[in-house]
Amino acid sequence: MKKLKPGILLLVVMAVIISCGKTNNNDPKALNDEITKDQTPNTLTKKEKKNGWQLLFDGKTTEGWHGYNMKIFPDCWKIEDGTLTMNSTGSHEDQDIITNSKYRDFAISLEYKMTKAANSGVIFQVAEDTIYKFPYETGPEFQVIDHENWPDKLEDWQINGANYAMYPPMAKPYKPVGDWNQLFLYVKGNDVTQILNGVVMVKYVKNSEEWKKLRNSGKWSAYPDWGKFDEGYISLQNHGTKVWFRNIKLKKI
Repeated sequence: MKKLKPGILLLVVMAVIISCGKTNNNDPKALNDEITKDQTPNTLTKKEKKNGWQLLFDGKTTEGWHGYNMKIFPDCWKIEDGTLTMNSTGSHEDQDIITNSKYRDFAISLEYKMTKAANSGVIFQVAEDTIYKFPYETGPEFQVIDHENWPDKLEDWQINGANYAMYPPMAKPYKPVGDWNQLFLYVKGNDVTQILNGVVMVKYVKNSEEWKKLRNSGKWSAYPDWGKFDEGYISLQNHGTKVWFRNIKLKKI
């Protein structure tokens, strides 16, 4: 066996140590494990900062967000006790908010809690253009809904944790109404994973034959630009029912 020179050996050892400290960006659950649970809301730990996470909401201001197709933050949303929440009522789609920045490959973690029969969602790969009225016309949605108290019968692709109108959730790790749930979304290339409370809910490959079949045979066949964009804004949906969002953290991957 050939012996390495001391300097080369030191470099090899350092490379191994550095690589062992890094998370595999191809592993959604490992990335989710980077998020420190039960820390002070709307803050980053030293570990999260070191791993490249950034806050998208500081709990005090609306910086980094604006109304869809607006230049301002809409007054149908407000900051309440360190959360982003909506003022709208009536269970109808109202003004959604979106990030100021677009994202392509990313992981996002946030916490949400709902009132009874609430309905909302986290929509991604959104195109902002006045030819569209709502973010859901272009972007896929991680469904947030109290389906257990919903007044009407729902399809399995409509319940909490689903990829709305596409993929139903594979598990049901829901917290009771009024408790905080942790939502985690991973998007890298065509690979998408949705995790709720540490459990994988949905996995799919965008533009696969299965994805195309579902996209073209269901609700989205009426929306020609749905799922078309690989880079876009992230949206919190306002469906006229009360949902609170906090601890919104994003990592580019």
